[in-house]
Amino acid sequence: MRFCLPFIFTLLGATNAMATDDCAADAMIVFDGSGSMAEMGFNDIDEPRIFEARRAMADALPQIAQNRRLGLVVYGPNGADECSGVEMRFAPEANAASLIISAINALEPGGSTALTQAVKLAAQTLDYKTQPATVVLVTDGKETCGGMPCMLAAELATDGFNTTVHVIGFKVRGTFFSWDRQTDNDYNTSESTSRCLADRTGGTYTSAETLDQLIAALRETLGCQFLF
Repeated sequence: MRFCLPFIFTLLGATNAMATDDCAADAMIVFDGSGSMAEMGFNDIDEPRIFEARRAMADALPQIAQNRRLGLVVYGPNGADECSGVEMRFAPEANAASLIISAINALEPGGSTALTQAVKLAAQTLDYKTQPATVVLVTDGKETCGGMPCMLAAELATDGFNTTVHVIGFKVRGTFFSWDRQTDNDYNTSESTSRCLADRTGGTYTSAETLDQLIAALRETLGCQFLF
């Protein structure tokens, strides 16, 4: 079969345009501000996770935010109780890097991990039932407030127009977090892993142990790859 060059270039141009549109669409960051983000490493030498998370955001977001509107949901602190601290800081805005960096720099970790509620709030902010929605969850652990992340994942996959949740597990520690449990029974309990949010929505799960790995994960999930 023969194709003329104009047709090939038109097809390639359309493909590149779709890729650009996808990585430039509005996205929400869901940031773990729970008390565990203030914890030191097991050897009491490593600095609190929140310090490296702040530096990673400051490094990665300025370039990302030039090409897509970003919003922020934080969970953990400032609630009336351990599990009510879920806050939509702002919906996607243009050039939002400084807003996000300032919010995370000012954050004092506290409270528990209501990540299911936070991810749902982020998806609703993006009007996920009627338009494509990208949510990036940055967390150091599992749901601890009774939410069922894998049931939410199934809901987002079924009801969403085209909803993708990426999960970045930052310095997750021990079997307490059970990131690799994948049975159907796990999906129906509050003990289920947050990884299924990515697995069931076509997103990615990335484990980040270092500052550089966290920066790379943010760029991979939020940025246009040809820019990096």
